Amino acid sequence: MKNPLSYQITEYDCGPTTVLNAINYLFPREEIYPDVVKTIMQYCMDCYNDKGEAYKYGTSGMAMRFLSGWLNHFGEVKDWPIFCEMITGKDVYLGQNSRIVECLQQGGVVVVRVMLGCWHYMLLTGMDDKYVYAFDPYYRKNPFKEKGIKMISDSPKRMNRKILHAILNGEGNGNYELGEPKQRECVLIYNTRSRKTIDDIEYII
Repeated sequence: MKNPLSYQITEYDCGPTTVLNAINYLFPREEIYPDVVKTIMQYCMDCYNDKGEAYKYGTSGMAMRFLSGWLNHFGEVKDWPIFCEMITGKDVYLGQNSRIVECLQQGGVVVVRVMLGCWHYMLLTGMDDKYVYAFDPYYRKNPFKEKGIKMISDSPKRMNRKILHAILNGEGNGNYELGEPKQRECVLIYNTRSRKTIDDIEYII
C-alpha cells in the first residue's frame, strides 16, 4: 500500500519531508525500511540561520548529496531497488535532453530546490506537454496569483500543484522558479525495479 504524500510540520523541514515523499511515492509502505526514515531525518535540516540557531535554515545541498550516496549504498547492501543521482547547475532544467524530463518519463521522481519566498524543496512526480506535476510539502489554502500555477486537491498520492514549464525554468525569484542556473540543484530518484526503458517511454518534449 502507498500512503498519501505528507506536508512539512515546521517552517524548515521541506527537505526531509520531500525526500520521504519521494520514497513514499516510489515504494509501497511494506518495502520501506525504518533505517531510511531515521537517516533522512537525522541528516537533513543541517543549516544554521544568521542568528546561529541550529536547524532553522533548512537543508543544504551537501546533506542532499550525502543522502543520495547513502541511499545508493543502502540499496546495494540491502538489495533494495533504489538509485539516486544529484545534478546541479545548468543541467537542472526542463526541455530537450533534460535529465529531469528523462527521469520523470522513466517513472522516477525529482527532489528539486525552487524559490518560494526563499529556497524550498518540493517533489516532481510527472509532467505533460505544458505542466510539471509537483507535490509541495508547504501546506496552503489560497490559490496563487500566477496563472501558470494550479492548485490540485484530488491527487494526494501524486501532486498538489501543476506548474507551467516556463515558470519552473525561470531564472528569477518568483514562486517555483529554479533560479539562476549556477545555483540550481536537484536529486533524481528511481525505483530500479519499475524504472522504464527507452522503448517504454512516450516522449513529450
